[in-house]
Amino acid sequence: MTKDENSGKRPTLKDVALAAGVSVATASYALNDVGSVGGDTRRHVLEVAARLGYRPNLSAKAMRTGKTSAIGLILPDLTNPFFPALAQNVVHAARESAYSVFVTDTQGSPEAERAAAQALIQRGVDGLIWFPINDEDTLAELTGGLPVLVLDRDNPRHDLIQIDVDSGGRMAAERLIRAGHRRIGVISGPTDVRSSRQRSESSAEVLRRHDALAWHLHNAYSFDLEPAVAAAVADGSATALCVGADLIALGAINTLRQRGLRVPEDISIIGFDNIPYGALAFPGLSTINIPVEEMGIEAVNTLLRRIAKPTESRRRLVFDVTYVERGTVAPPPAP
Repeated sequence: MTKDENSGKRPTLKDVALAAGVSVATASYALNDVGSVGGDTRRHVLEVAARLGYRPNLSAKAMRTGKTSAIGLILPDLTNPFFPALAQNVVHAARESAYSVFVTDTQGSPEAERAAAQALIQRGVDGLIWFPINDEDTLAELTGGLPVLVLDRDNPRHDLIQIDVDSGGRMAAERLIRAGHRRIGVISGPTDVRSSRQRSESSAEVLRRHDALAWHLHNAYSFDLEPAVAAAVADGSATALCVGADLIALGAINTLRQRGLRVPEDISIIGFDNIPYGALAFPGLSTINIPVEEMGIEAVNTLLRRIAKPTESRRRLVFDVTYVERGTVAPPPAP
């Protein structure tokens, strides 16, 4: 054993170089997979480092390079199953590029959102992936020149990744029209978010053209329905529902079952998001799929590109959505 293995002292880069019989520069190149180092030498240095239990000093590296190889992910509500799925994909994509991710949940609070961003910035993250709680740029005074990638919302200062919500809303409404429904209710998410409004408005526009809009109501992104929404869902005024989020749609199914109504025999439902729970429901929830894996990967790649090239032109990428047929759409019940 080496002296460092017996002493309990954390091995340094110099210790690795000495044990491997190479210069400190060569050891550094080998461990960081950079520079001109032969394959046999690189493997030898890595084996020695593993035997010594060498771990890079990330704080020292950050002081030397000005980079921490860490990014922050700010999400509005981890109780909504869409966001843990998004976080998982961001973490996996970042790991592929040797980046760590600090994930924080703002619980829908502007104050918590600002506090989370400030804490992440103080910890020296190289950039932020931010899914804001609404369309306001609440972090404008905090981020300065820090690279920021914004998901879903509009923001004139940062790179954006969004989805084609208009197309998704139209798909849902047109599918219910094709199934024969002519009394269709629309439930949207919060009205202070443009993308939420667009999902439901694009559905409502299609339904108005077919004289098929029964009503249009709003609900929080929650399994629990507002009293007015729960009453409308179950009062027979609509034979089908276009719902702006799967979580709300699952809440509607639960409300209908409590009132003795069947899905899709008595009322059809289409959600939006394609959260994992939707596929596990019975019947499985028909929905509009958001490509969350691709969004997570592209969010990381776009942010890392911005970190590497901060003066590049601002980018906006819009992902297509698709309709997923499961078991909650059927023709309307006979009169």
